[in-house]
Amino acid sequence: MPFARISLNAGQTPAYLAAVSASVHQALVQAFDVPQDDCFQVIHQHAPGELVFDRHYLGGPRSGSFVLIHITAGRTRSAQTKKSFFRRVAEALHESPGIRKEDVMVIISTTGPEDWSFANGEAAA
Repeated sequence: MPFARISLNAGQTPAYLAAVSASVHQALVQAFDVPQDDCFQVIHQHAPGELVFDRHYLGGPRSGSFVLIHITAGRTRSAQTKKSFFRRVAEALHESPGIRKEDVMVIISTTGPEDWSFANGEAAA
């Protein structure tokens, strides 16, 4: 079960946020081996000056439409799976809601099952 934290600049419409959410989830299902009904996300909209990023470091040029996606995964994926996911999420966000691929940054962190509790205060493992 991955958990996605999506950070972007404030001021987006509910429809835009829904499209971002759907595109990230679509990419997880298509390229990261995630079941369709496994969707857990938090979208953070940041006021001016709260989302700080270099517009040219290792990519870009980045615009004010920059989006940072941090995936916390409960199991390890292969390097090829991660590369496929990086490509697919950038493509999906470009398709809807129209974010430039240069504006998509993704980080993947992996934890073990003992690091998760899905409900009732019980450890997953």
